[in-house]
Amino acid sequence: MTAGSDYQALNAADASVVTSAADYPDGHVIPLHRHSCAQLLYATKGVMTVDAAAGRWMVPPGRAVWLQAHVDHQVRMHGEVELRTLLLDVAASPHLPARSCVLDISPLLRELIAAAHGNPAAHDADTRNWHMLQLLLHELASVTVLPLYLPLPLAARLRSLCELLMATPGKQVTIETWAGQLGISTSTLHRLFLRQTGMRFGHWRQQARLLQAMEQLARGGKVAAAAQDQGYSSQSAFSAMFKKHFGSTPTAFYR
Repeated sequence: MTAGSDYQALNAADASVVTSAADYPDGHVIPLHRHSCAQLLYATKGVMTVDAAAGRWMVPPGRAVWLQAHVDHQVRMHGEVELRTLLLDVAASPHLPARSCVLDISPLLRELIAAAHGNPAAHDADTRNWHMLQLLLHELASVTVLPLYLPLPLAARLRSLCELLMATPGKQVTIETWAGQLGISTSTLHRLFLRQTGMRFGHWRQQARLLQAMEQLARGGKVAAAAQDQGYSSQSAFSAMFKKHFGSTPTAFYR
């Protein structure tokens, strides 16, 4: 659906929510595009990586990415993805998330999304579908936001550094070495990184490694292999950091 047709679809349906569904093969890429209204992307199966100019969202199975209107983004599929899309009129639901983010979809919200797909739009208040969609919107406003976002700097030199770090996550290189390659002091690199991403360099690198490990695990990779590929000294060290950051061990997270 093109950006120009988003609100046309909502208006034509006379609804605050319009749903669609599509299945995608492993490796499929939805090229860079934008929507004129807010969008929820929820995969009942498979993993998505959503890239925008300001950063990257990693979306494991059973979670969803909430995108504000007018955010240019590209979606990459890892494994076979069964995608459910909701286009939403934020003006009709002001309590929806105020920024793009990854959401932890509750069992109730999962069933509401499934029920909303294929049902006729709720034109009239007090009908079953109208109440169902109102509950869906209320649930969206209350679910947990997950720390599955990696901000990316807009400055060319820092962005190139970030891309190199993501391409070689297991490489053990100190920040002093990276600063020297950029021809700046370590303190300047720290300051620029914090200004561009809102995160300290070490925290950003840790977040990048964890999200890439999460993507690897979501595709069926082993915990030990993910730990090694992302530069952790041991599987236990990786699992401990994963639990500290996401609240559960890798195995429990995906179960």
